[in-house]
Amino acid sequence: MRKNYQNLVEDKIFFGGAADVEDMFKNEAIEVVVDLRGEATECAYPNENLEWVQIPLGDNAEGPQDQLLKEAIHHVVEAYKSGKKVGFHCGGGSGRTGAVAVGTLIELGKSQTIEEAESLAKSIRPKVNIKPAQREALEKLYKG
Repeated sequence: MRKNYQNLVEDKIFFGGAADVEDMFKNEAIEVVVDLRGEATECAYPNENLEWVQIPLGDNAEGPQDQLLKEAIHHVVEAYKSGKKVGFHCGGGSGRTGAVAVGTLIELGKSQTIEEAESLAKSIRPKVNIKPAQREALEKLYKG
C-alpha cells in the first residue's frame, strides 16, 4: 500500500499532493477532497463517491489570499465536524497544503499559534513549506 500522504487528525483528515488522492480514497475511504490547485480542471481522482471542492489558491500569489485560505480551512473543518473523512492537497503537498494544515490545526484547537501549528504539521509531513504570501494570509486570519 503506497502512502505518500499523511494523517493530520485522528484518521479523519489527510493531506498530501495531487498524486495522493487516489490512495487517500482507496486506503482511507475519504468522502470529501479539498483541492487547493487553481490550475486544476477536475478532481485528481474523479469518482462519483468523492465530493470534490476546489479552492483556487495561488502557490506564488502576489498578495495574501486570506479569504480563499479561510474558505479552504472551513471546508476541511466542516467535513470533519460532520463526521466525514476528508483529504486536502495542492500540487506537491508543501505550500498551499501546509498553510491549510496550519489553519486546520488552529481551528480544531490542536495548536494555539501559527508557529506551533506549523511545527506540528512539519513533524507529521516534513515537506510542509509555507511561502511568504501564505504566511501573511495565515497571520491575517490568526494574529487578529
